[in-house]
Amino acid sequence: MKTKAHVTIYTRPGCHLCDEAKREIERADCADSYTLEEVNIDDDPDLKRRYGWDIPVVIIDGTHAFKHRLTAAEFARQLRALRR
Repeated sequence: MKTKAHVTIYTRPGCHLCDEAKREIERADCADSYTLEEVNIDDDPDLKRRYGWDIPVVIIDGTHAFKHRLTAAEFARQLRALRR
């Protein structure tokens, strides 16, 4: 049995695109396939410099998967593809 994928979303409070991305990830209905880590870039000066307003960024198992927007279907498809 494969281990769960590790999904990281780089975000910040008040980011409407981040909120949309989190809703789409939830809508993908595959929560049993991954663990989710939400990282507030404002808490880390290096991340804040790296991403600035270029968020959300979604990383799946260390691979950059999405930036700015995603749909539930795209997330589920990318999660499957990166888990092979």
